[in-house]
Amino acid sequence: MSRHGRPGGGAEYLAGIHGTEEDKVNCPFYYKIGACRHGDKCSRQHHKPPFSETILIKHMWGNPMCDAVSNTGNFESVGKDALQQNLDEFYEEVCEEMMKYGKIEDIQVCENLGDHMVGNVYVKYLDEEDSEKALVALTGRYYAGRPMSIEYSPVTDFKEARCRQYDEGNCNRGPYCNFMHICEPSKELREYLKTEFGFRGGRMKGTGDMGNLNRRRGGGGGGARGGRSPPRRERGNSRDRGDRDRERERERERERDRGDRDRGERSDRGERSRDRSDRERDRDRR
Repeated sequence: MSRHGRPGGGAEYLAGIHGTEEDKVNCPFYYKIGACRHGDKCSRQHHKPPFSETILIKHMWGNPMCDAVSNTGNFESVGKDALQQNLDEFYEEVCEEMMKYGKIEDIQVCENLGDHMVGNVYVKYLDEEDSEKALVALTGRYYAGRPMSIEYSPVTDFKEARCRQYDEGNCNRGPYCNFMHICEPSKELREYLKTEFGFRGGRMKGTGDMGNLNRRRGGGGGGARGGRSPPRRERGNSRDRGDRDRERERERERERDRGDRDRGERSDRGERSRDRSDRERDRDRR
């Protein structure tokens, strides 16, 4: 019996409480969800893993509720169908991009509006080597005109990271909760991704649908806040995909332009350096 009244020695006790509220050294929120509202000012340690099957892309999704809060102060002013369609289009695009680097177990998109969690996207690969390929390839890339912030995440069990009250439809903290409120893509999109790519993620396993906020307002269920996108054939999907392809091409062109400008600036600096060296040699000869 240890001095803490538990079986085993001190090391065993510390290992048993790691990442829990009893752990006064390591931050339980960062350990469970890979994000902490205190950030670098947290009084407990954030151990960032050197490798992981899961990568976190911070603030990637442009949640329409953010604009609603800014404009009206009320996130519930966003229509559930508009929110679901926005999520589905984003989810499909992210899924198709992330599959280029390896087989994906799951993708989770946060509905939370807290500064440290808003728009966060978690991508869990089956193999750590694939998550490394994705992290390396995406570092330095831009999405929606903003640089992508990507890191390995300690989260490997989304069940522990999610808000259980939200999954059950009774979280009183709303989108400002410090645990994950996960948006679920529509059934139609999940079926499409399963058929086309063999992707079986995106579903809140064992917790039913995600129409939690909408149920509290007396609405129906299914998908993010109860909304459900129309079937793909009714969404003008080919046109949408064409628009996204053109936008991605424009983004690649902007990245190439930035690279050309950087190379041009380096070349100009090199020319000026050579000119100075030539002038110095001329003075030395004189």
